[in-house]
Amino acid sequence: MGRPTTKTDLLTAAAANYEKLNTLVSGLTEKELSTPFDFSGDEKKKEAHWKRDKNLRDIFIHLYEWHQLLLNWVYSNQNGDNKPFLPEPYNWKTYGDMNVEFWKKHQSTSLEDAKNMFQKSHNGVIKLAETFSNEELFSKGVYKWVGGSTLGSYFVSVTASHYDWAMKKLKAHSKNCV
Repeated sequence: MGRPTTKTDLLTAAAANYEKLNTLVSGLTEKELSTPFDFSGDEKKKEAHWKRDKNLRDIFIHLYEWHQLLLNWVYSNQNGDNKPFLPEPYNWKTYGDMNVEFWKKHQSTSLEDAKNMFQKSHNGVIKLAETFSNEELFSKGVYKWVGGSTLGSYFVSVTASHYDWAMKKLKAHSKNCV
């Protein structure tokens, strides 16, 4: 399936990728869980996140924090507090710095807490998505605060697409542990 463009596809893709991610995580070996991520041997993996995240906790926290961005953004704007998706001082050119701050903030968070936070925030994002109609999610111009995109594209990005990212990273780590 391509990138979701309807509410039904969004909810289906988010649920399917959430399930696939959890299945992948539950199948990780003790060695895979205890070995720090190291992708330095693969010159194709140049993006900053390949160096940033060192373990499963870091992935859960990253997903959780992006859920929080969406939840805070939508609720604030629904309540008349006009806020951008990315908090000050970040923008789409500097959001990598924000991701590093999320990483630093949670270095003492346990894996179990990170997993619980992720599961709870995933459920919150899905419940929020369910409150919108298909038109509200996937028609441009419905909400001025969304800008030139659709609200649904943000939901897709922080769920199904982000879960794909996490699974690719975990699979690459598993290959490194063989």
